[in-house]
Amino acid sequence: MRSNVDTGNLVSLQSHILQEEARHPGASGDFSWIVSAISLAGKAIAHKVRRARLEGVLGDWGEQNVQGEEQIRMDVIANETILRCLGSRASIAVVASEEDEEPTILRTGKDGGKYCVLFDPLDGSSNLDACGPVGTIFSILRNDASIEGAEATICQPGMKQVAAGYILYGPSTAFVISTGNGVDLFELDPFMGSFLLVKQGLRIPSGNRTYSLNEAYTESFPKGYQRYLSWAHGQGYSSRYIGAFVADVHRILMSGGVFLYPPTSKHPDGKLRLLYEANPMAFIIEQAGGKAMSSGLPTLGLHPQRLHQRTPIIVGSADQVEAVAAQVHQVAEWHP
Repeated sequence: MRSNVDTGNLVSLQSHILQEEARHPGASGDFSWIVSAISLAGKAIAHKVRRARLEGVLGDWGEQNVQGEEQIRMDVIANETILRCLGSRASIAVVASEEDEEPTILRTGKDGGKYCVLFDPLDGSSNLDACGPVGTIFSILRNDASIEGAEATICQPGMKQVAAGYILYGPSTAFVISTGNGVDLFELDPFMGSFLLVKQGLRIPSGNRTYSLNEAYTESFPKGYQRYLSWAHGQGYSSRYIGAFVADVHRILMSGGVFLYPPTSKHPDGKLRLLYEANPMAFIIEQAGGKAMSSGLPTLGLHPQRLHQRTPIIVGSADQVEAVAAQVHQVAEWHP
């Protein structure tokens, strides 16, 4: 098991992925090209985010996405940027975005389409007006050429992800990725124009009595979650909530704690999207030694039924997820 240590040598994201592929004699290099495309998109979005106010691209786009939510201008820009970067990669069969109603088929399996890439282009985009952190979440799946239809192809359980990660645009631009062999953290050096490896084999710390959720909705949470909050208050827990899933989970990955997005009376199935948000983040957290649960079950074991399916989630360090589950499941959950 690797430890949370700073690496001594300069290693770029591309070099790191090539080293990982070298461990697999049959690797063709296609996967590294996909990660390269995502990192290119991340650099472009990071630049745009830093200049969003100067370039006048803050505020609403004036249209709603497939979720019925008002699109932020930077949502659209980030979405188009990622699609343009991925579109030229010959091994990608299907791309699917949280912002689009349907997935896009780029090529079939017989034409070389080996992978499907799913992404949330700009999580927490409403934070931009207040200069808050935002991020891109991505998930990479193998394309099953025997399954007809793009939606059916990508509705795979999270445990089947080939890789998952996110890019956090904050004081620095962080790129976090797992290919199923631990979790590695890279940061963008704007002068070199490259993501450099800064921590390898991240492990989530335990023992941090911190939770993250929007307590404004407490009255509409199921009784079990209300019970947990009362218990946590009595145990001296502290609350840390940024309001961007990427940023909240990144803090927990680095420091420990737990993030919760319970079902509510308005969103009885939860708010986060299973394919674009919950699965990739659950993959990262579990690879770092944490846990992720949805409705009492492992998040990565759920079999998606719909492209934009939502789910509640409890995700974080294993001890804190178990502490939540112990309280939540003492009381039958509320259902509308």
